Amino acid sequence: MATVASPLAATPDGVSLPDFASETYKDAYSRINAIVIEGEQEAHDNYIAIGTLIPDQAEDLARLARMELKHMKGFTACANNLGVTADMPFARDFFAPLRNNFQQALSEGKVVTCLLIQAILIEAFAISAYHIYIPVADPFARKITEGVVKDEYTHLNYGQEWLKANLETIREEFEQANRDNLPLVRTMLEQVAADAAVLQMDKEDLMADFLGSYQDALLEIGFSNREIAKLAAAALVG
Repeated sequence: MATVASPLAATPDGVSLPDFASETYKDAYSRINAIVIEGEQEAHDNYIAIGTLIPDQAEDLARLARMELKHMKGFTACANNLGVTADMPFARDFFAPLRNNFQQALSEGKVVTCLLIQAILIEAFAISAYHIYIPVADPFARKITEGVVKDEYTHLNYGQEWLKANLETIREEFEQANRDNLPLVRTMLEQVAADAAVLQMDKEDLMADFLGSYQDALLEIGFSNREIAKLAAAALVG
């Protein structure tokens, strides 16, 4: 039976680091790393797809998509650095619910739903995961992830600004899309909680950081505090 990864070192602020060479760590990392690789690939595809719904912004969206491919290559290098093979079938299954909802919305021309899923929910999810991961990452992955998280704010900002500019006409669709998709993020976090714990990423910290990022995005879009509380409560159901 594999043993729990033991701390080998500590960061300058005293955070103990896991044993990156242990089989337990590598096993968990194979799934967590696959999720970020798949997430970046799907983000690329999603931004290209959104460009077909907003043709006048297709060029900007293509630029965001290219950034996601760069991220994917970086995270692939992180796995190679640890001698880990990413479990891509697991990752594809992991994203299936959100992917299916995105594809359905795309087929119906629902720009608001597509932007909520990719540019708000998934970007906030990624940013929160990277925030929690960076302090306990191996040095190679920490450098890669610090660069990636800066880019993700650019993507989140794009979604915020488009939705903000159209706020008065998007509320009904946005609220429904939130009800349909926010609970899925909570389910996704639950699904990887055990693997995240091996990497010393606490599930409650991940959820708190995600909800904080999501609520900040809603505030930037222009929702009131009361509306934000109602929208965020959807994470508690489903």
